[in-house]
Amino acid sequence: MRVFLRRVRRRQRAVHGPAGQRSAAYRPLLPWQVREQRFRPTLLGRRGLDPQEVGEFLDRVAGDLAAVYDALSQSRREVSRIKLALCHLRSERAHTRNEREWGR
Repeated sequence: MRVFLRRVRRRQRAVHGPAGQRSAAYRPLLPWQVREQRFRPTLLGRRGLDPQEVGEFLDRVAGDLAAVYDALSQSRREVSRIKLALCHLRSERAHTRNEREWGR
């Protein structure tokens, strides 16, 4: 009797976002990761990209990412503040409604 071993593939859960569908293993770049990225030197002299231009571009991308993450953090704080205010408002209305009903 022959035994066949099937290769088991792990399925990665898909994550849907503004950039399309990505696997759950995808992690967005952080500003420090962009700043720390280094490219191998080119072979045969000066062929390839200018290292200074690449460095300037990486600094620019890192700055943009930092600004986006700051804006995201600020909007999350604002959402938390609004949710807390809404919770207090609902609590006050429920308290007022209960006082009216029990006061009858």
